[in-house]
Amino acid sequence: MNIVEATAKDLWAVTKLALLLWPEHETQQLYDEMQHFITDPESALLVAKDDGAVVGFALCALRHDYVEGTAASPVGYLEGVFVEENYRRQHVAKMLVEACEHYAKEKGCAEFASDCELNNLKSIAFHRGVGFDEANRLVCFVKKL
Repeated sequence: MNIVEATAKDLWAVTKLALLLWPEHETQQLYDEMQHFITDPESALLVAKDDGAVVGFALCALRHDYVEGTAASPVGYLEGVFVEENYRRQHVAKMLVEACEHYAKEKGCAEFASDCELNNLKSIAFHRGVGFDEANRLVCFVKKL
């Protein structure tokens, strides 16, 4: 298993996986987002490859705005992580997160953060399992004007 920065050749494979994570998104929208993570100097798209095939990905970015529970800026931020079902429980996601942490450290970050929905118990367990501490719980509200 290799964890490497994605290239343009990986974009469609990553987009297909991203659709499994975020099925409510349009294919082209996700493709464009993945391309942005490759070209933006303040973000990275890392992929897990097995025998050359993309089997997982992680998106990380630098956030300069306030990030809940942090004291520094910028903060490395795990924007998303996904691993094909056949490769789960083999520490692939953990390796991807560690690669994102390394990326953030190289960019001068002292902290690394992430988030998930309150009811996503699998994601909460995953985050705790790879070393995250819960910083806060919050419910967001919106009202049409």
